[in-house]
Amino acid sequence: MSQPAPPSAATGPAPSPTSRLDVAVEAIHLVKKFDDFTAVDDISFVVPTGSVLGLLGPNGAGKTTTVRMMTTLSVPTSGTARIAGFDVREDPEQVRRNMGLTGQAATVDEILTGRENLRMVGGLYGITRKALAARTDELLGQFSLSDAADKQVRAYSGGMRRRLDLAVSLLAAPPVLFLDEPTTGLDPRSRAELWDVLRRLVAGGTTLVLTTQYLEEADQLADNIVVIDKGRIIAEGTPLQLKERAGAASVVITVSDATSLPAASELLRRNGGEVFVDETARTLTSAASGLADLTRIAGWFDESGITVDDIGLARPSLDDVFLSLTGHRAEGAQDDRAEGAQDDRAEGAADTETSDGTEPTSTDTSSGDLR
Repeated sequence: MSQPAPPSAATGPAPSPTSRLDVAVEAIHLVKKFDDFTAVDDISFVVPTGSVLGLLGPNGAGKTTTVRMMTTLSVPTSGTARIAGFDVREDPEQVRRNMGLTGQAATVDEILTGRENLRMVGGLYGITRKALAARTDELLGQFSLSDAADKQVRAYSGGMRRRLDLAVSLLAAPPVLFLDEPTTGLDPRSRAELWDVLRRLVAGGTTLVLTTQYLEEADQLADNIVVIDKGRIIAEGTPLQLKERAGAASVVITVSDATSLPAASELLRRNGGEVFVDETARTLTSAASGLADLTRIAGWFDESGITVDDIGLARPSLDDVFLSLTGHRAEGAQDDRAEGAQDDRAEGAADTETSDGTEPTSTDTSSGDLR
């Protein structure tokens, strides 16, 4: 949920006199240390206005700590970030005016209705009663919550709570929205519905920065992806660019009869490279450079008389990217919840001084874990 530093109800977030219209978010050599442990080590990236950046990495890689620094919940040891042109160190209040934030768990009040939650937070923003009533109805409709607006949130499904949480974060119409694993715990249908909501937000000009454990989510939503491991950026690019780094595509063939697998394997070896055979699934997999290889191989099988149920080109997934870049799958040994808890435990001591030992110019605004 957005931090309560209210913009003007009439004009919305104040414009930055130094902001670049084409850049909504900048991370500039961000570093975060807890005693002798470096959680984030020299992270820099730029998010163009109206785009989606996905922060990916094994659990405990530093994604949440990065988001905490960029949303003024944690003071960087060194480096800085700019949100809508405002510096998180020099002008944290204006940063909070120009961004919204949702964590893994919905932070709405279960005793209140959906409408009451929106009105309560809108009051904290200082939005006038008339403007708030109109904005509340607008958001309830936008997030398909109008029919449940006057029901207690305790009766909402997980997907409805997450949509309400997003609606609360958007009350002040912030140009930038940070989402920390927004679909964690949701069923596939609720996740897909939330993806549609996020796509509509981006189409309307909102800039999104999201962390996620779901590789499919990043593939579906992100224009660009930054891969973080052990606090450092190890790769960045579009989903397609990252997949290409993971290796060649593969041709996957499913034969009708398992007894034809040996002959099919010999035929596929004509394309060069190793052939992987799965007798149970009746499939053969081998590296292929692209559609030209696929067309040629399909012709060989057509001429051979071997009956094929399916043939296609499989490109590397983002899970393959994780494996090739980090040596392990997306699920790491250390949970990001532990990362957030470590951040909270160390915050008091770590944020009392900057990297040069002087008192920081801004203080940590966190009143609890981001999650």
